[in-house]
Amino acid sequence: MVLDPQLSSNILSHFPRFKDVKGLIEQDFVLMFGEDVSGKFLEKWPTMFKEKIIKQCRKLPSTTELNDLLLAADPQEDDADGADFGWDSDFASILLLLHLVPPTAQGRKKPGKMSASQAEKHLVVFKKSGTSIEEHLDTITSSTQPYLLAVGTQRNRISQYFIILDKTAIPCMSNSSLSSFDELFKAHFVFGTSYHTMLYNMYTFIQTTIYNIDVGKVRERPRIAEIRARLLH
Repeated sequence: MVLDPQLSSNILSHFPRFKDVKGLIEQDFVLMFGEDVSGKFLEKWPTMFKEKIIKQCRKLPSTTELNDLLLAADPQEDDADGADFGWDSDFASILLLLHLVPPTAQGRKKPGKMSASQAEKHLVVFKKSGTSIEEHLDTITSSTQPYLLAVGTQRNRISQYFIILDKTAIPCMSNSSLSSFDELFKAHFVFGTSYHTMLYNMYTFIQTTIYNIDVGKVRERPRIAEIRARLLH
């Protein structure tokens, strides 16, 4: 079904348990790739990648968005109070990757530069606790690639994450930002959806560099190989 565009959009109708039984995305991904591959992101991001990505991003040209993420990702070196309304440290470090391997214009007559902060809107949407999930789903006008809906009192205090796919909210297994992003990434394979154009570089980096899936088979831009060499050196 996931290989057939005509059928894939109806998967959640045929398999409604994805909407109320947590962990099915993880279960399917393990069946596809095995437990060793499935565990790579949660194992490697905090230990091998997070600090290196923060360090590399400190060398980038300064912008307000970048500085806010650096403050949230690594508050110890700065005024921790300044990160009160940013994402938590782990999620901020993931969003920093968007600055390190930024989106590239694809298929446009005038390939303008797309910003990392624009791409972020296609990765995660924040809603205050008490907001109606159904109302959010009703505002979706077109079927898009999966993204995270983060519900909480503020961005660094999220009580629940949902994966939004085909105007449906799939509750994530955990309220941990790393685990929820891990589940979002895996949803692309489980449901056979392509990466959003603006997130292609980031997702491809994670796919090949961290999960080691289809290395050498997927199209990678030179920037991805360059950053991988720096981080793994």
